[in-house]
Amino acid sequence: MVTSTHETSHRIFQDHPEVLTPVFEALGLPPPVKATIEALTPDATEVKPLERRVDTVLKVEPSEGDGFLIAVEAQTDRAAGKEVSWAYYVAHLHAKYGMPVLLVAVCKNRRTASWAAGPFECRVRTWTTQMTRPFVLGPDNVPEITDESVVARHPALATFSAIVHSESANAAAILELLAHGMRSFDKATAKYWCEWLEVGLENTPVRETWRELEKMVATYFPGRGTLFEETYLEGKAEGKAESILSVLEKRGIPVPEVIRDRITSCTDLDTLTLWFDRSLTATTAEDLFAEE
Repeated sequence: MVTSTHETSHRIFQDHPEVLTPVFEALGLPPPVKATIEALTPDATEVKPLERRVDTVLKVEPSEGDGFLIAVEAQTDRAAGKEVSWAYYVAHLHAKYGMPVLLVAVCKNRRTASWAAGPFECRVRTWTTQMTRPFVLGPDNVPEITDESVVARHPALATFSAIVHSESANAAAILELLAHGMRSFDKATAKYWCEWLEVGLENTPVRETWRELEKMVATYFPGRGTLFEETYLEGKAEGKAESILSVLEKRGIPVPEVIRDRITSCTDLDTLTLWFDRSLTATTAEDLFAEE
């Protein structure tokens, strides 16, 4: 079944080809910003009712050298027969467009990434007729973003990195840094990237973590059931108070009744936002009110 996580993991390349930077660097190509990149139809069907569809296909015309195609496949786990489909995609696209094809597999965990790297061979005894070797983008070659300034300069890469590393041990810390970095965006930009990330994190363990962090970014995505759509636009102080208490509870920090009452009775949104920010790093509930 195609999930939102799956869709986001490959669709981001269509709108933001700069996410391909690690691929271009590994192949010794000029940066993607210097290339003309066009999204093509992903349909690789020849005879109905057999349907074959690549997730994303991009036509790349580099500033130097010959053009080529990039076929992007988001792979959340091993899948029986996928290597045969991949070989078909490459052969079909090569024949249809007369251009060499780079197959890129996007994986969020090392187990799947190791499998997806192949090589996958079509062979008879000792003779290999065809070999498929995907270029894998995964936790080992997509850098973790550890600098807020990188988020401001390269929001697409930062968002993609957070999705790729969403199953890693550092996922929560990566999201926290990303949320802080997004606060430097204007409102429209913040809304845009928060949608990409929340939808991309669907069905992952850290999606709820992001839903808490997202409050500091003030985003809204109509029709997607995002956190801001549900609570932030209503401007309800009680919603922020509940989030503060939820963060403290999830971090295992005891909240005395007197502090709980102080948080839930506060109606000033700026104060609650400050307390929420502090709740992410506080070691005691009293730390929320430091220097007040």
